[in-house]
Amino acid sequence: MKSWLQKVFAGRYGVDQLSRFLTTTAMITLLLSVFLKGTLRFVFWLLTIVILVWGYIRMFSRDTYKRRAENNAYLTLRYRLTGKITAFRQRMKQKKYYRFYKCPGCGVTTRVPKGKGKIRITCPRCGESFIRKS
Repeated sequence: MKSWLQKVFAGRYGVDQLSRFLTTTAMITLLLSVFLKGTLRFVFWLLTIVILVWGYIRMFSRDTYKRRAENNAYLTLRYRLTGKITAFRQRMKQKKYYRFYKCPGCGVTTRVPKGKGKIRITCPRCGESFIRKS
């Protein structure tokens, strides 16, 4: 036997990463509106309502193709913003054991172990070889 929530969400898009982001953003703007005064409080409160309505419209939508495309666009943007930060953090963790070089041909970053002296590095993407000190 289906629960009432399963019946409501049957054929609907449901919750995804963008919906979670919108809900979190709405809660943050709601908290900010509590601490602000005057017109700014009203603006943040109104922004909270708009974000929540947008999120719920997405969750209850039957047009799953469009919602999936919106979510993919959001994930692409998020990866562009956070991908470089994550790569930098990973590089800092590996800095003790590896050196990183950019290929002069295509610009892809290659990782080689430290302490091997002068070595010939072959780019995994374009196949160009170059010599560097590790």
